[in-house]
Amino acid sequence: MTPAEPSGEVKVVVTERVEVAEGVVALTLAALGGGPLPAWSPGAHIDLRLGGDLVRQYSLCGDPADAEHWRVAVLRESAGRGGSAFVHGELAVGTTLAVSAPRNNFELLPARRYLFVAGGIGITPLLPMMAKAQADGAQWTLLYGGRTRASMAFTEELSTAHGPRVRLHPQDEHGLLDLTAHLADPDEDTLIYACGPEPMLAAVADASAHWPSGALRIERFTPVEVGAPARAGSFDVVLERSGKRVTVKPGCSILEAVEIAGVDVLSSCREGTCGTCETVVLDGVPEHRDSLLTANERASNEIMFICVSRSLSPELTLDL
Repeated sequence: MTPAEPSGEVKVVVTERVEVAEGVVALTLAALGGGPLPAWSPGAHIDLRLGGDLVRQYSLCGDPADAEHWRVAVLRESAGRGGSAFVHGELAVGTTLAVSAPRNNFELLPARRYLFVAGGIGITPLLPMMAKAQADGAQWTLLYGGRTRASMAFTEELSTAHGPRVRLHPQDEHGLLDLTAHLADPDEDTLIYACGPEPMLAAVADASAHWPSGALRIERFTPVEVGAPARAGSFDVVLERSGKRVTVKPGCSILEAVEIAGVDVLSSCREGTCGTCETVVLDGVPEHRDSLLTANERASNEIMFICVSRSLSPELTLDL
């Protein structure tokens, strides 16, 4: 059985470390002591506990059918907050660490055709998606851009496995991806999955604006800037299961207010990108300020991410 922490995390050991591009290292993880790891599906990510309060999320980019190994790939960010530097500098074969169970806010939905768009390290969540699309008999194409060919991870693996479906587009050789041309003709049978730097994601969104609603699915590594909250003053949150009422003041998140009230909520990124603090909304109207939910999911107001989102109504009732 996989060793588990009280929080539900599991202990793993690094069994392989490979440099898969300039500045990108891929780590293979196995359960400490052997045995199967929790199952996952394409689009899932895990939290790596890197010491102290340092927690970072990385997409699983291996084979979901391999029950005993997970793979993640990490780009060393020179201007990062320390997570990638720790991975590159400290995690070697034999290193043990605690990781979360997989979570998936970027599920691959059924479709006849897919257009996958990757920028740089954004290729990671798309790798198992392409393998599943292939296994399911769907038509698909990958547009993969990067600064240089040497900086683009898994290019040999992709070309060997998928050949002409993969279109590599190093910027120093071909310029930026011509997304306008690739997305000129909307198709109701095609879903677009995109992951990469924010300028590329914004360009994909602009170029596909005339496509059917819900055709574009995006995963971001950094939060979208959303401006000041719509409600400037305080609001109340009723915690249904805890029987508590909490006032959330300006400058304080719902998550922080709930924690101060003594209610434990699982959280990680605290910037609306990882999905750990997903909470069911029972009543009231949230102001969604996350970088995860689709337009349809926001309109339903069924869930919210309390690390960044707030309230449009004077009161919210949450399943906490």
